[in-house]
Amino acid sequence: MHAAQAAAPPKGGLELLAASSDVTLTRSKDAPETTLDLGVYLGATGSPFEMHVQRTSYRNPVTASWITGNRSKPLPAGLVKSFAGFSKFLRITLTDAKGKKVLDRVQDACPAAGASRVKPGAPDKSPYPIGCSDNPWTLGSFWGIQAGWATNLTEQGDAPVKLPDGKYTAAVSVTKPYRQFFGIPAASKKIKVTVKTLKDGGNRAAPRRTPAPSRLKPGPKPAGKGGVPAGPKPDLRALPAWGIEVNHGEERSTAAPAKRDYLAFSANVWNAGPSPLVVDGFRVKQGLMDAYQYFFDGSGKQVGYVKTGGMEWDPRDGHEHWHFKDFAGYRLLRADKKEVVRSQKEAFCLADTDAINQLVKNANWKPENTDLHTACGDLSSLSVREVLDVGSGDTYEQSLPGQSFDVTKLPNGTYYIQVIANPAHRLFEGNLGNNISLRKVILGGKPGKRTVKVPPVGLVNAP
Repeated sequence: MHAAQAAAPPKGGLELLAASSDVTLTRSKDAPETTLDLGVYLGATGSPFEMHVQRTSYRNPVTASWITGNRSKPLPAGLVKSFAGFSKFLRITLTDAKGKKVLDRVQDACPAAGASRVKPGAPDKSPYPIGCSDNPWTLGSFWGIQAGWATNLTEQGDAPVKLPDGKYTAAVSVTKPYRQFFGIPAASKKIKVTVKTLKDGGNRAAPRRTPAPSRLKPGPKPAGKGGVPAGPKPDLRALPAWGIEVNHGEERSTAAPAKRDYLAFSANVWNAGPSPLVVDGFRVKQGLMDAYQYFFDGSGKQVGYVKTGGMEWDPRDGHEHWHFKDFAGYRLLRADKKEVVRSQKEAFCLADTDAINQLVKNANWKPENTDLHTACGDLSSLSVREVLDVGSGDTYEQSLPGQSFDVTKLPNGTYYIQVIANPAHRLFEGNLGNNISLRKVILGGKPGKRTVKVPPVGLVNAP
């Protein structure tokens, strides 16, 4: 038997792979730290590697199962604590030229990070989603590595480290609980590491992005069959607000007094399916477009469309793209659930910024429009297509204009941030009964120095 065949891991196994036995890490003169990108991968050396990660509600813990053949093997408790990846999966030690250990750390790892082929006979494409989720409201993820592919573990890294220029030896291994469960070989990968400081920055200009072609408007409305057909529709759901904080200058106009209090927050509306939300805008005049919602049958074939409001150009910093009107609404409610402040923000650029549940029916694991700067057009666009795919949500962070309430004159006490999906019901959905979420907040402090406390939702502590 050939030596390589004798050393081959069993079919269906996982293995650590090192791209090189010698790595050079560089840094600039102004930055004394360097990341430990050692080129160590987790490879699916036989069958594809697949994991289901989910929770049934926010009051239940995250569970993970290894899908092997026709079996589902639950991972021991504690190995997967969130949708961000395996907890304490990889161990890295570093010794200097004198044999002194200068680093010993254990770090988490996402097995669904960008992967690539490691042998020429491997499938040329991977069907699996890319990346793990850091959204606190994620409900389901599918992690996978295609057979003959591998994902880089060490480039994910943790905090960068301070290392003097010199020679080192790295040892990288999978921690014992994962080795035992997945049957990963125990041997660590030994890598010679050289750290050196670059004499110049060596910066290169960022590549220019070519804008996507616009869809021409052939007449007063899109060509094809109009109307709202029977069949699958999107299901928009509002997630609870998070990233909640009080700031004292955001969205203050030049005429407004100083030290106003703004309650800022992040919000997400996602599509539980089973059909994507597809909205096209067609220019009617400067700064305005007519909007049309498109409908698809179970096989993904377009079967109808209907006019559903409009789009407008938002010129503000942090936006500068086309917004669909009436996609979501924000309200601040008193403890008795009566409205006290209404956000003026109702229009949004739709994009698949977060994977919320990749396990729902017809979830798109690889949406194309994940970048707001490419999904929502520019001022010269004749038309735009904005999509919220099944399983994905659109997050607007609390740092953006419109993501706050002026609470300067409100008394201290309990309030609720209400997020409403499709508030005017302009969009056609399969279910309008799950479009509202509430997040409890408690205001305290004094005007100009207000504070906020945010109780957890079940097991999710995401203030």
